[in-house]
Amino acid sequence: MPEPARDRPVVLCFGEMLWDFLPEGLFAGGAPFNVAFHLHQLGADVRVVSAVGRDLLGDELLARLRGWGIDTTLVARHLGLPTGYVRATISEKGDATYDITTSVAWDQIPVTHDVVQVAAGCRAVVFGSLAQRTPFNRNALDRLLTVLPPDAIAVFDANLRPPFDDPDLVRTLAARSTVLKLNAAEAARLAADEPEWPGREEIHARALAARLGTPLVCVTAGSRGAGLLRGHEWTWEPARPVQIVDTVGAGDAFLASLISTLLEGRSSDGELLARACRLGEWVASQRGATPAHAPS
Repeated sequence: MPEPARDRPVVLCFGEMLWDFLPEGLFAGGAPFNVAFHLHQLGADVRVVSAVGRDLLGDELLARLRGWGIDTTLVARHLGLPTGYVRATISEKGDATYDITTSVAWDQIPVTHDVVQVAAGCRAVVFGSLAQRTPFNRNALDRLLTVLPPDAIAVFDANLRPPFDDPDLVRTLAARSTVLKLNAAEAARLAADEPEWPGREEIHARALAARLGTPLVCVTAGSRGAGLLRGHEWTWEPARPVQIVDTVGAGDAFLASLISTLLEGRSSDGELLARACRLGEWVASQRGATPAHAPS
């Protein structure tokens, strides 16, 4: 197992890796997979904790990660479960809807001794709600979070995808995080059981922070911008207009930038949000979830 790079923060991305069946072709994806790609592009030492089948789709996902230079030693291979996939439909506005298959490899992600060893020295772990649809993964995540260093950040991306969007489970997971990221519609639903209403992002963030005890709550609002609540301080960054190609992966890129900047620890919340918004906007202007970043 490769040793962590001394000059780069080690970040674990726990959850699904799969294939998106889009109208224009087959694309590697899954929120943790996409976040891992963008974190790697931003300089982190990323380890994906997931599972794929012993099939061609699994081979190709691992080859994609290795081609990017991302370590794959913590990705399990299942004999009896196939690699997951999602059928995604893109609207004329570029928004995506998803039909997510069940009983697939990432429904059983083992937290092995190797995973525990890396987790005990990592700087952050990123997890979402979709992979928590099975008791197996909920137990696995619990073990992972238990061994984190006290100063590591636990980042929860409340990526609600019906029918795997139980609000009580999401609130339970959010309460275990130190950073909660969700979009405006998700914030409205979890905080007040109401539809998204522009301008109420701060109200919902404060309600969630009070209810869950989460130190940092980040609410994204697409073409309007994003906000961050740290303690009692709310910061808002307006979005900038871009020509949308598709929005797949834009939120994952935003989150990767947020994590990267938090780990650097040298930026104000305004700078942090601006950097994350600009990357998310750029990805939305590109084809696919993982376009290569321009050299800095």
